[in-house]
Amino acid sequence: MQDWLIQAARRTPGAAALQTTDGTATYAELAEGARLTAGRLAARGVRRGDRVATTLPPGRAFAELLHAMPLLGATLVPLNTRLSESERAAQLADARPVLVVDAPLDGPVADLPPEPPAGPDDPFTLLFTSGSTARPKPVVLTYANHAASADASEANLPLGADDRWLCVLPLFHVGGLAILLRCARAGACAVIHERFDVEAVRRALEGGEATLVSLVPTMLRRLGDAGLERAPRLRAVLLGGGPIPRDLLEWAEERGIPVLPTYGMTETASQVVTGGYPLPGVELRISGDGEILVRGPMVSRGALAEDAWLHTGDRGRLDPDGRLHVEGRLKEVVVTGGENVSMVEVEEALLAHPAVADAGVVGRPDPEWGEVVVAHVVLREDVGDDELAAHCRARLAGYKVPKAFVRHEELPRNAAGKLLRGRLA
Repeated sequence: MQDWLIQAARRTPGAAALQTTDGTATYAELAEGARLTAGRLAARGVRRGDRVATTLPPGRAFAELLHAMPLLGATLVPLNTRLSESERAAQLADARPVLVVDAPLDGPVADLPPEPPAGPDDPFTLLFTSGSTARPKPVVLTYANHAASADASEANLPLGADDRWLCVLPLFHVGGLAILLRCARAGACAVIHERFDVEAVRRALEGGEATLVSLVPTMLRRLGDAGLERAPRLRAVLLGGGPIPRDLLEWAEERGIPVLPTYGMTETASQVVTGGYPLPGVELRISGDGEILVRGPMVSRGALAEDAWLHTGDRGRLDPDGRLHVEGRLKEVVVTGGENVSMVEVEEALLAHPAVADAGVVGRPDPEWGEVVVAHVVLREDVGDDELAAHCRARLAGYKVPKAFVRHEELPRNAAGKLLRGRLA
């Protein structure tokens, strides 16, 4: 189960496995790099069950470190490269690694165990949640979790040797990391950009350099603003990480850009819903208070509640066809004058205004109403509060219309593109 890279190297040793700014590595070359990296880790004392943390940037060295884990039975802990010193120290205290890899490894190479020591239920990665609503939590994902996630994705969107999956998401988040694992398991090529550069991504898509790409809504909107008009080889844009404004989907449809909305999280080893429907092996249920519950072989065992379901903290509903509609976080509600207002609903209304490039809504304490709705906006052009309010009033009930508008150069978002609503509040 866990020798995905080695198996791909045996099947198609000369096929492209990884493309980075340093060039393209074949499966044979990537497998040899992983073997050398594992030997260098072994020479530093890394053994089965040990945790290895890393702040390596997206690239070949990171991929080789990831694929070295099953050769040792060790666990990879990718750290957010944007953390402050205190935040990094907190994550290291939670993870307790035996080694931190901040640069490509060199030096002595020790012998490896004759047989891969990792089993399906052994931990493969320890990832931290995005921390959009609270302090990031450590989540342990096993080889079986990652395999189930990759297989569910493959059943829904099969990969072949000709596929090139463009990754601009951080590899310390599960959405980016899963691309490396899916491609290795299927023998496809992962195209890794070190960061999201809108012009570089636009050129890659228009030039036919990618057949798939994973993005968050903010990235796709920036590509539209940059003039993206076509993507001739693109099979799908997997779009997740937050609410997707309707006008963005309409823009993509007009240009023939195939968007598949996704829903998932760290605890599920990436997406569990694509195009509105659960992937094979995924069970969904809506609790009495509207919370989305998930279970399946890709869900981290440590994230399950006593009832054996993952309680996502997200609010949603299933329509008669079994399609999931995500309606935001359970706590993303402003209670004003006894009425509940969905923050996401107000944000979507604001984003439908052509002058609004980004929007985030929070509640503000108010002596009369308990809370009032406040909108934080990034504007493409200057418009007044009255115009923004009138725009919302045409789409929303009066009590949902923001009572104040706060302008920003940009809104606080984490590396995965999720709005850090707590900072606005």
